[in-house]
Amino acid sequence: MTAADLQATVAHLGVAARAAATVMAAASTAAKNAALLALARRLREDRAALQAANAQDLEAARASGLAEPMVDRLKLTDKVIETVAEGCEQIAAMPDPIGEITNLRRRPTGISVGQMRVPLGVFGMIYESRPNVTIEAASLAIKSGNACILRGGSEAIRSNLALWQCVQAALAEAGLPPDAVQLIQTTDRAAVGHLIASPEAVDVIIPRGGKGLIERISREAKVPVIKHLDGNCHVYVDESADLALAVKVTDNAKTQKYSPCNAAESLLVHAAIAPRFLPAIGAIFAAKGVEMRCEPRAAAILQDVAGAKVVPAAQSDWGEEYLAPIISVKVVDSLDEAIAHVNCHGSHHTDAILTDSHANAMRFLREVDSASVMVNASTRFADGFEYGLGAEIGISTDKFHARGPVGLEGLTSMKWIVLGQGEVRS
Repeated sequence: MTAADLQATVAHLGVAARAAATVMAAASTAAKNAALLALARRLREDRAALQAANAQDLEAARASGLAEPMVDRLKLTDKVIETVAEGCEQIAAMPDPIGEITNLRRRPTGISVGQMRVPLGVFGMIYESRPNVTIEAASLAIKSGNACILRGGSEAIRSNLALWQCVQAALAEAGLPPDAVQLIQTTDRAAVGHLIASPEAVDVIIPRGGKGLIERISREAKVPVIKHLDGNCHVYVDESADLALAVKVTDNAKTQKYSPCNAAESLLVHAAIAPRFLPAIGAIFAAKGVEMRCEPRAAAILQDVAGAKVVPAAQSDWGEEYLAPIISVKVVDSLDEAIAHVNCHGSHHTDAILTDSHANAMRFLREVDSASVMVNASTRFADGFEYGLGAEIGISTDKFHARGPVGLEGLTSMKWIVLGQGEVRS
């Protein structure tokens, strides 16, 4: 496909998406829910065909030398398919945000002024590896009354095509335009450049993938971008923390799964509790093969833990997103120092304090400048599903327009409405 052909293809997708977005914005809740339930049913019914397409992607990925953790992200297992099907059903069961009127108040002139929630219009989704994102993006687009243009990674092209065909069939079954969810069917990377530079085609771009992808899109896009670059998430163990709780939560935040952006990458421990806490968590990390990159005080405590992998921390470790069994560890002398460290070195994604002090918990919640801030809970909860959003389109560390897990409301905007009975301005 020539550059001109590719640009024309993306432009055509944009025209079709704009037309579909107009219909979706006016679609009834019943029709949108019918499409979601039909999609859930089709995913289950077509599981064998979906997994056959996925098997081709897995074979090609291994043949090309793709790292096994990345291959694992590609898999459409029975569990993955059931999870996305359940996600569609959960979104169908959620209240429809579109058309909701809030803050309606009467003015002295007699008019009533409020705000109505409306779709963004068309969003472009650019993502890597996980083909389940195709369904997550599609289902959120349908319920929020938007249209979307999807561009998955080349390594999942067959899986994404098979999933997208389920989406289009479900939309048609519900009487909604199949063009409400479109997939860029070429693996040519130039298609991404055309999409992110096309404000006439899309209203916002949502990248979901590695830091390199997101940096490129943020740099080159000519439309707004909802993004997060990385997830350097912190756990701070306060001096008043319950020791057993702190060990359990820290272990989960780091080791429940290493690859997600909400896994803990940095551990801060108050000096008063460090002699008791660090040997306990160090033994768990040693048993699980987690490397600890430590400043001198933490290293002095941890070096006597049997089997512990203790490495001196470099300055770069404080800002690193490892996505691996590695964690940076630092002993701090105060809550002030912990908050300053998080705000300086963190990525403003998710950070947690483990403490029995209400005052310290409230200070951490107020003063840590992150999209999600937690008290006595694992950072792994920073997720649209866990927050009750049904599914998420991604996690945003921006402050405008959405922050944190982006679900249905993150794909909407508010417009002002005025209700009158013939009032005129004097």
